Amino acid sequence: MVIVGLDFGDARTGVAVCDKYEMMASDAGCVAADSYKKALERVGARVKELGAELIVVGNPVNMNGTAGPRSEKCKAFARELSEATGIPAVMYDERLTTVSAHRILSENNVRGKKRKATVDTLSARLILEDYLKFRKNTATE
Repeated sequence: MVIVGLDFGDARTGVAVCDKYEMMASDAGCVAADSYKKALERVGARVKELGAELIVVGNPVNMNGTAGPRSEKCKAFARELSEATGIPAVMYDERLTTVSAHRILSENNVRGKKRKATVDTLSARLILEDYLKFRKNTATE
């Protein structure tokens, strides 16, 4: 199944996609939008373009496991995106994903504008990779 992972943000949404065998997640770019409505439209178009059968949206829960305002906004985005595209969407815990993405970029000496352009996409890929591991480990025979 082709699964698309999203790191939803107010200005940019990182996008990643896996192959139909769910073996590997790849960067699929970043969607820029200056409003929530435009983000829904543009991300929806990108998800359809990638042939997604499932959408995984990163859920930025607090470190203590509670859902804050950002988590609620991401849940609403996932729900509305699913309604608009007809593709099911699930939420997946993304705690520390952006921190990990920044660490990876620092270790690879990616700085400045290039870093800003890649951190959201890398975060989406990390979310999707983790989801694929979870899915594989919890699959029922």
